[in-house]
Amino acid sequence: MIVIPAIDLKDGNCVRLEQGLMERDTVYSDSPAATARRWQDEGGELLHIVDLDGAFAGVPKNRAAIEAIVKAIEIPAQLGGGIRDLATIEAYLSLGLSRVIIGTAAQRNPQLVTEACRRFPGRIVVGIDAKNGLVAVQGWAEVTDVTAVELAKKFEGDGVTAIIYTDIARDGMLQGPNLEATRALAEAVNIPVIASGGVSSLKDIENLLAIEQYGVAGVITGKAIYSGSLSLREAVALTKRG
Repeated sequence: MIVIPAIDLKDGNCVRLEQGLMERDTVYSDSPAATARRWQDEGGELLHIVDLDGAFAGVPKNRAAIEAIVKAIEIPAQLGGGIRDLATIEAYLSLGLSRVIIGTAAQRNPQLVTEACRRFPGRIVVGIDAKNGLVAVQGWAEVTDVTAVELAKKFEGDGVTAIIYTDIARDGMLQGPNLEATRALAEAVNIPVIASGGVSSLKDIENLLAIEQYGVAGVITGKAIYSGSLSLREAVALTKRG
């Protein structure tokens, strides 16, 4: 299991939201590239980038900041937010991103995931964001009647590299990840699951390591490493020890 530092972009700045609400944002840096270098220097092996403006608008919005991040680091980076078609996927991968995350479109247009995996093998991740177990889309503004497990099962034969599972109620709240739901999803599908939302301390990393055997391949952390409640360097060291 690897620890994946997150950079969330809004208006070109590095921010964090509480429970996905755009009006409840905290700006941590006006230089996402410098922040990316910092997380690389502290041991991050993969960087997670979210185009928040893009997620709400449905089209890419922070290209300049994304380009700057990719140029600033040597580690691979993945990006989600506003990715709704193959052309956008191709454009982002050509910038030097290692993989892209399909979220809202995975629920609304599952065929896109199938086609993207065929065109770009090993580079497609599905993002499943859930509220009370039900999938939320469009920057979390809309909750569907589909469960996270139901949606994940649709992609089992497609060659998806990983599923990022985010519990919205916990995101940015530092209350600990939803271990039960994360384990249930990991056990239900044969796709590696990356946990996201709520990580606040080394104890949370320990708790996730305890369910790694069920298919939990990584954990994304944002607010905790920005606020200082979690040291990325220590978290990475803990996963190396196992």
